[in-house]
Amino acid sequence: MKHPLIEFRAPASRKRERELDYIHRRIRETGEALAALVPPPGAGTTPAGGEIGRALREAADCLRRAFRKGNRVFVFGNGGSAAAAQHFASELVNRLHRTRIGLSALALTTDSAVLTSISNDQDFSRVFARQLEALSRPGDVAFALSTSGSSPNILAALRTARTLGLTRLALLGKGGGPARRQVDHAVIVPSGSVPFIQEVQLLFAHLIVELIEPGLPARKPRTPPASSRRR
Repeated sequence: MKHPLIEFRAPASRKRERELDYIHRRIRETGEALAALVPPPGAGTTPAGGEIGRALREAADCLRRAFRKGNRVFVFGNGGSAAAAQHFASELVNRLHRTRIGLSALALTTDSAVLTSISNDQDFSRVFARQLEALSRPGDVAFALSTSGSSPNILAALRTARTLGLTRLALLGKGGGPARRQVDHAVIVPSGSVPFIQEVQLLFAHLIVELIEPGLPARKPRTPPASSRRR
């Protein structure tokens, strides 16, 4: 099937018009699909919209509890979801809207030496699970991003996380796939379109950070030098 923008013999002016029409249509379609996820103001709560809102609050609450106890969040995904995992982790570590303390989060998609050594010596399905075995402790959070919920390395990591006593969260699409049954809390984008799932998952990641940030202090309390503490 020919892509709507591919028309090699079209005049330049017509090509520009087609591109603008395509851009505007895609923006409208995305906006309409997003609006369909939640009810309009004053219209009550749709089952899908209510479920998504509750799932986002539960995910934020899980992360709040983990950070309050001094635990860490490990985020992971494949392809575009790997980039989204790094984006999400960076906003937890640094900030989104306001200056506040840093939060302990690590994307398991960034160390090329670790990723390639595990893939070479063991198997690519173990790239995230092995890092959880090495780096995590009970009470930490394993946070998966996946459009399908069926990637072998995602499922292996979630199984390992359960064995290690980690809380398991996920942003998923396409009904959640097998990963839906492997997590404590899932936020599912009800769509089969991979680009739309990725766009909405980034919005959901931002919403989770926005829910967490307001209760955080601007800086960590100072610890007095050991010599000045009371004995």
